[in-house]
Amino acid sequence: MKSLLLNADMGESLGPWVMGLDHQVMPHVDLANIACGFHASDPDVMRRTVRMAAEHSVGIGAHPAYPDLIGFGRRSLACSPTEIENLVLYQVGALAAICRAEGTDIRYVKPHGALYNDMARKPEIFSAVARAIRAYNPELPLMTLASRDTSEIQKLARTHGLTLWFEAFADRAYDTHGHLVSRAQPGAVHHDSDVILDQAQRIATGQPLTTSDGSELILTADTLCVHGDNEESVASVRAIRQMLNALGRQA
Repeated sequence: MKSLLLNADMGESLGPWVMGLDHQVMPHVDLANIACGFHASDPDVMRRTVRMAAEHSVGIGAHPAYPDLIGFGRRSLACSPTEIENLVLYQVGALAAICRAEGTDIRYVKPHGALYNDMARKPEIFSAVARAIRAYNPELPLMTLASRDTSEIQKLARTHGLTLWFEAFADRAYDTHGHLVSRAQPGAVHHDSDVILDQAQRIATGQPLTTSDGSELILTADTLCVHGDNEESVASVRAIRQMLNALGRQA
């Protein structure tokens, strides 16, 4: 049984508009995916979040997205591969500068929202993201979706010389292929803390999940994503942290 790193999306506030309870979540996670300004965040939020992550010894990941503030990065945009390569490089560079100012650095890259989903399905978009990472630092891992069959994306990553970190979600429903059910569909996001904790434990221990069509799915992951945008989800983060710590002691 492999120990899972716990990650969460962070720094998604914008000016006076607050998104998430980062200060409550940060002490319980291993990795913070920090928004870089295209789907959320601004320079002030980014720097505060980087500083908070450094104070808690949390690994920092760049969380680049399509340029879609209004849609929170959840809409696919008709960007060319060259545009995607450049917008990812731009966002990683912005966060890297702030990390340097705070005496820390980026450890990995995890695209956000529609870019994350498009990257998992379209080789040309994956390659564009991969080229951006290689141009900045080819040693940075790329976080991507753990699905039923990851052989093709692993093959593609090898052609670019990149390391992949596979990610599973405690609070999202899966389809039979191991892809995330669209947020437009009912039941796509789990809100019951017991359901979230059970799914997290199943992923951590290699037990099957039940997909949207009733089939069984086993995911092999390096990291587990949780969301902390309300009091209930923060309680789930704490419970998952305790569960992972207990499993680590048993291993």
